[in-house]
Amino acid sequence: MTIPGEMQVIEITEPGGPQVLRPAVRPVPEPAADEILIRIHAAGVNRPDALQRAGRYAPPPGASDLPGLEAAGEVAAVGAAVSRWQVGDSVCALLPGGGYAEYAVTHQDHALPVPKGMGMREAAALCETFFTVWTNVFVRGGLKAGETVLIHGGSSGIGTTAIQLARLRGARVLVTAGSDEKCQACRDLGAARAINYRSEDFVAAVTEETDGQGVDVILDMVGGDYIPRNLKALALEGRLVMIAFLGGAVAEVNFAQIMAKRLTVTGSTLRPQSVQAKAEIAGDLLREVWPLLNAGRLAPVMDEVFPLVKAAQAHARMESSVHVGKIVLDVAGSGVTTSR
Repeated sequence: MTIPGEMQVIEITEPGGPQVLRPAVRPVPEPAADEILIRIHAAGVNRPDALQRAGRYAPPPGASDLPGLEAAGEVAAVGAAVSRWQVGDSVCALLPGGGYAEYAVTHQDHALPVPKGMGMREAAALCETFFTVWTNVFVRGGLKAGETVLIHGGSSGIGTTAIQLARLRGARVLVTAGSDEKCQACRDLGAARAINYRSEDFVAAVTEETDGQGVDVILDMVGGDYIPRNLKALALEGRLVMIAFLGGAVAEVNFAQIMAKRLTVTGSTLRPQSVQAKAEIAGDLLREVWPLLNAGRLAPVMDEVFPLVKAAQAHARMESSVHVGKIVLDVAGSGVTTSR
């Protein structure tokens, strides 16, 4: 495969709104000994990208300063110690950064094969979301078959993935979403109840839906005043898992309630985790989740696809919260915007 010296990228010119995302030209990165170079076909757009753009989520040391934490494409080159992949392999990958570009590097163990029958745009929507859902809902949250989970932001990329995966693994799913249309989309994916948080109190709805018992696991990306309300909505031995704080990171919490109900409050961020930790998550996904993707029983919910040069518009759509599912950048395609 011929690799050019330079590539088209989208840079963050300064901290700010979507307008600070600008096209630029950069040298194509070279893979380290244990890395692969991916010729990107499509890249996922995620909330951490917007936080980085706003100056609130700095890349870890050694990572690219370009946004983009997941992508799909072809292996263009391999480092000297790479044994898992060959040039030409189709992969989707978790990236340390750099996905808004024609080429990016990542550790060989953070890439997974593109599922059978899946296009590159859909494959680009997998890794950041599936890594996050798996490690937080099933590892940290310990969700088991027969339990009930409440997923906040059910129509988001994280939410739509969590609904499908929890249901397929035998759990009962409740969600919150911000409109009747989004609630219907969640029910279509298998949610037993979708709570419009603009017109319903989710604690009261959970109490009604569980006959006063509460839910076993809550996946929350809102934080703020949701945190004490989450504790009320949890059952005995319940687990609250935090993955973001769109509503704020500070809350007043009654720890007597945590003790009385024997609750667990936990959470995680993905990007700063070690190479080994991410490799272990990838191994879990390959074993537990990829067979479902290969069989067509599970797929990302796609919202809109934007050409790379319209990354600013993609961010504006994501931050408007009108989307359902994943927003993706088409890096190698025709550049025509398409809708779900």
